[in-house]
Amino acid sequence: MGFGLIIIGDEILSGKRVDKHFPKVLELLGARGLALEWVEILGDDRARITATLKRTFASDDIVFSCGGIGATPDDHTRQCAAAALDVPVVLHPEAKQKIQERMQDMAREANVPFDLNRPENLHRLKMGEFPQGADIIPNPYNKIPGFAIRHGNGGAHYFMPGFPVMAWPMMEWILDTQYAHLFHQQAKVEKSVLVFQSMESALTPLMESIEDEYPQVKVFSLPSVGDAETRRHIELGVKGEPGQAAAAFARLIAGLDLLQVEVQYI
Repeated sequence: MGFGLIIIGDEILSGKRVDKHFPKVLELLGARGLALEWVEILGDDRARITATLKRTFASDDIVFSCGGIGATPDDHTRQCAAAALDVPVVLHPEAKQKIQERMQDMAREANVPFDLNRPENLHRLKMGEFPQGADIIPNPYNKIPGFAIRHGNGGAHYFMPGFPVMAWPMMEWILDTQYAHLFHQQAKVEKSVLVFQSMESALTPLMESIEDEYPQVKVFSLPSVGDAETRRHIELGVKGEPGQAAAAFARLIAGLDLLQVEVQYI
């Protein structure tokens, strides 16, 4: 089980809009001692969205999906999720109620009569059509819900609008009501140094030996060409279970001393 993020929309791939969900999801998960395992960005292509969801539904991952759940011709996520599950799209009764409440609120604010049977109001109900068996996700911003699909061994997909003002409170609600038992379950630390006058190829044997010796630790290497303030260098470090990470970091420093490279502690 891992956390994943799917971002859907041609506007992201074309550059018309800049994605804000990725850094926010990192923030929300990190504050709760959780980590993001993977991210995918997709355009508004039904075949590709359906194929991606069919693959991710087969996992046990917890997936946030942002975008494409409206009722305009370029919104395909609801239909693609249903196709990936091989189930029909149906009007969810609770979603219908929430959408009707929102329409009544809008009519009241505009001081106009509310008529559910107006064509535009009937069309708005399509936003409550979800794959059969879905649960709703409350939307505190405007009441128009998202939907959730549970699958596998504890896996789930949570489908939300692309608008951050709606999606981010929905994500927080999901984490705090569904996954609080996972918060801060596995402590992790990260330690690193800057290494000068060395190449990654020369450091690789040391990195491999540390990962072999400490299975709960990952070694990372981040080369930099430098800038006006910092010379060309490699940030070399370890991250993982605190006890093993501390021992692995000591082993890393000892190995760098043997290689006689210049090191700067961060």
